[in-house]
Amino acid sequence: MSHQNSISSNFGLADALSATPEERDLVKRLNTGVERMEASLESNLHFGDAHTDTIARYLFEAGGKRVRPLLALLTAEYGDPTRDDIIMGAQVVELIHLATLYHDDVMDDADLRRGVPTTHTVWSNSVAIITGDLLLARASSLASTLGDDMVRLHAATFERLCLGQLHETTGPQKGADAIAHYLQVLADKTGSLIASSAVVGLMTSGAPREFFEPLREYGEKIGVAFQIIDDVLDLDGGETGKEKGNDVRNGVATLPILLARAASDSESVSLVERIDTAIESNNTEMFAGLMDELRRSSHTKDTITSARRWATEAVAALDILPDGLPKKSLARFASRVIDRTN
Repeated sequence: MSHQNSISSNFGLADALSATPEERDLVKRLNTGVERMEASLESNLHFGDAHTDTIARYLFEAGGKRVRPLLALLTAEYGDPTRDDIIMGAQVVELIHLATLYHDDVMDDADLRRGVPTTHTVWSNSVAIITGDLLLARASSLASTLGDDMVRLHAATFERLCLGQLHETTGPQKGADAIAHYLQVLADKTGSLIASSAVVGLMTSGAPREFFEPLREYGEKIGVAFQIIDDVLDLDGGETGKEKGNDVRNGVATLPILLARAASDSESVSLVERIDTAIESNNTEMFAGLMDELRRSSHTKDTITSARRWATEAVAALDILPDGLPKKSLARFASRVIDRTN
């Protein structure tokens, strides 16, 4: 998929692309921005020897939708979108995202990422973890060129990412609400970086300070909605590039299975018991069928409803922003996040 098609799809600009000069200009700026970000990031993913470079560039070269840098580029429209610092800020958020993918695949014991074998299966767990750390170090180095505020934002985001992963790994404490705990994990692991991406675009473009909080809130809430929809996509495989039900099979909490485990009706209890049996016995065929059953259940319908609620709240946070194409595009993006299940 070309960058222009990806931008149009993500931000709902495809239908109007030929209708207004304003939208054509916006897509052109975003497309050019992504191309500049990727070219600059490619030059920054060099670490002194070819072997290290190959590993560090592995997931970058596997592709991706570049949602986080795109969001930074879009929110930069509220300031001066021609500033060079915007491209550097977009690199920082993409580097952090790439680093978390190396770490997440080890934590989740995933076999595929973006349609290619995961780094830890090609090399090793240790190599994948150290490479993620290396990318975070490079992100810190680049962030330092953008001033103290960017360094503080980067540090706070990294802290929340680590807390989210730690809390996901340790699970809810005794007596805690498992679903509330899970939603906080999503806010920390996914929402914090998407929120930071939105703020990075504002910071590097010199946008008004009063836009920071509404766009931070938008980013965090749309990030939670995004991850909840990923929970649904996990049941299908497909877009995630992983095997069907990979997270459920590996004991990773997702909202459909949490809702199923919290239910007391006989149908839900039976479904959970059969899923656990299939996992324990490593019955792949049985497990795949049960993922289809969970996908059709009321628990998955309730999961999608929850994602819609978070997306609606994200769009509501934009009320303070001036009307215009950037605001419309952010609202359309929220719709596209939910539409991924269709």
